[in-house]
Amino acid sequence: MKTPLFYFMLILLGLCAMSQNAGQIPRDTSYTLSSALEKALRYNIEDDINISVATSGVSGSIESEKSMIYQSIGERKLLANLFYPKVSQGKRPAVLIIHGGGWRSGDPSLMTAMAERLAANGYFVMAPEYRLSLEAQYPAGVLDLYDALEWMTQNAKKYQIDTDQLVVMGCSAGAQLAALVGTTYNQKDNFYDINVKGRIAAIVVVDGVLAFKHPDSAEGEVASWWLGGTWEEKPDIWTEASALTHVDKWTPPTIFLASKYPRFLAGRQDYIAKLEKYGTASKTHFMDGAPHSFWLFNPWYEPTMSYVLSFLSDNLK
Repeated sequence: MKTPLFYFMLILLGLCAMSQNAGQIPRDTSYTLSSALEKALRYNIEDDINISVATSGVSGSIESEKSMIYQSIGERKLLANLFYPKVSQGKRPAVLIIHGGGWRSGDPSLMTAMAERLAANGYFVMAPEYRLSLEAQYPAGVLDLYDALEWMTQNAKKYQIDTDQLVVMGCSAGAQLAALVGTTYNQKDNFYDINVKGRIAAIVVVDGVLAFKHPDSAEGEVASWWLGGTWEEKPDIWTEASALTHVDKWTPPTIFLASKYPRFLAGRQDYIAKLEKYGTASKTHFMDGAPHSFWLFNPWYEPTMSYVLSFLSDNLK
């Protein structure tokens, strides 16, 4: 039997959820390494694959800086984790690596294993937070990532970054954002009307949607939270926020890594067809039996990093 105290606690929790203290950022903590692992194991029962959390195994060979402020918006401080080789070898390409979580959850720590491996292979890597849908709707998160790239160009000398060899890489919602930033950044007339510095030389899309409204897409409520409404309410925004809309001659070479669920790369074939018109390279790798969030886990982490590093080696000067 539920007591009056039980109902009082429910009301109290509801009030807490509806009101935020001054300066407090609303958080959705539903997408974590643990929750992703639990889901992967649940959907892997029939495949009988031994799944475990991946680690880079290279942390001793790199430097890292955690929770570095890269931008301030009023009192809001946007943070990022940095990774780079201990031994200096002159100018190096830089990777902006973007976490997923349905534009609502997740944090930069999810990218640590991938970021460390990239750093151990000679890259400067920045894993930023960005404003999620509970805090701010599109295009806030996109503009935050532009700010992160600007921070890299402003600090290029300190971290020995080659600003003509910038890479945007993301996973899931982070991959959607990486593709959107990557397809707009180099444009002669930048879509977001931002005076950019440097050049995006490659895009890495790991199971991320390229078109929100597409025959292969199943985006709905989660996307609408970030885009400020449903497709029926905001068709122009859904189109604008889709990387496929912006693919042109300025779009750099792009690699796609895919789970066993095609909907997570909706629009990929159309994107590739556009790239082919301009003679721009692309590559696709399908990860056998892989669940969404495969990049976080063995046995897919190693081949994921191998494919990415090979593609970047082939397409960066």
